[in-house]
Amino acid sequence: MYLFLNVWGLPIQLALFVSWFLVIGLGIRLGLGYETIQKGLLKGIHNGMEAVLVLITVGALIGTWIAGGIVPSIIYYGLSVMSPSIFLFAAFIICALTSLATGTSFGTAGTAGIAMMGIGHSFGIPMPLVAGAVISGAYVGDKLSPLSDTTVMTASLCRVDLIDHIKSMLYVSAPSALIASLLFLGVGYFYVDGAADTSRADAAMVALAEQFNISWYLLLPTLMVIILLAMRKPSIPVISFGAVLGIICAVLFQDMAALDAVNTAYFGNAMSSDVDFLNTLLNRGGIESMFGVIALVLFALGLGGLMDRIGVLTVICNGFLSWASNAGRLTLSTLLGGFFGNFFGGAAYVSLITASTITEKNYDKQGIDRRVLSRNAEAGGTITTPMVPWSDGGVFMATTLGVSTLSYLPFLWFHFLVLIISLIYGYANIAVWRTGPGSSLPADESEESLPLAKASS
Repeated sequence: MYLFLNVWGLPIQLALFVSWFLVIGLGIRLGLGYETIQKGLLKGIHNGMEAVLVLITVGALIGTWIAGGIVPSIIYYGLSVMSPSIFLFAAFIICALTSLATGTSFGTAGTAGIAMMGIGHSFGIPMPLVAGAVISGAYVGDKLSPLSDTTVMTASLCRVDLIDHIKSMLYVSAPSALIASLLFLGVGYFYVDGAADTSRADAAMVALAEQFNISWYLLLPTLMVIILLAMRKPSIPVISFGAVLGIICAVLFQDMAALDAVNTAYFGNAMSSDVDFLNTLLNRGGIESMFGVIALVLFALGLGGLMDRIGVLTVICNGFLSWASNAGRLTLSTLLGGFFGNFFGGAAYVSLITASTITEKNYDKQGIDRRVLSRNAEAGGTITTPMVPWSDGGVFMATTLGVSTLSYLPFLWFHFLVLIISLIYGYANIAVWRTGPGSSLPADESEESLPLAKASS
């Protein structure tokens, strides 16, 4: 549906909004009243309101952390470890740290990633290989950071606590990131001349030092927020507290006026340097920057609620259920649901809906914890996005990095490892936690609101 609408060049938000009315029309044709359909729409949005609140606080956090020198310090110390012989490894780690700090793969690839491509070119490393390291690192944070909109959205769609969702993903992502980093480290020694020029990295570090007061103690707010989140403290107040720390750092260590520092929470950071990629990377953030993402999340959640109310998801779910009779097949069906969401829907947000809502009831019926669902949905949805040439991720990465999707695809080692390890865990019943069969089913679901399911039975 989204693919058809996107041919007209509609923004994904508008395409999803138009999709609401197409699904509503189908529901009315099947005999449901509008009030009943609207309840499904509102229920879907209500289930994701926590995600909206988190996104608001995340926007404030990014703006204040840049202004306070926290994000610039992370990038600076990442660049300081750069050397020709470990460039691919360093590029992977720098992009991973940047995306973990900012929660965006697009922002990381479009800024730090571009710098890595330029440095890699000066080292004589094949560009598809550099792009593979950049994209692999960028998606570490997009998949694991509590600041990532896709991470928050997946937890919300699957009705899993955000920190529990991240902890579940660590079982797969940690070994995948470790193996991928070792692969990039090993391959780097075969391609990189140890005496290659590092002037680009040096120029970026000089520009950062000129614009910000860089210091190790500016890394402490990041550590504090991570520790608090790891201690299972509520996400919204913790992230808001992190934003306050950013404002304090901007006033105390960056000589910013108090009112200007507070304004960065809403409007984001503004700066100017002689290094273009730093201007792009560090002129962002703020609550205002999240409005488009918030609209997209609301439309996506509403569409999922509508599809569930008229029974579309139940019909598809029942089709999977007859085949997905064990944890391995259920994992595979979730990964495929995410991939086909990207293939036909063209966006990570659509793929997360298809991966999670199509198979969620099967997890409940088999007594498998929804943390496994959220982990597999993120693997099938977020991870496969840059693998599809016409998806938003594939188009963005190819255009931004100047390397075609099919060229960099073989070097997305982190992505392939996540998919492979997820399947191994599923079929080997590793980290597949069990609950009582049917215990996670919502109490207010009833067959009367699923006319399409009745018609197909």
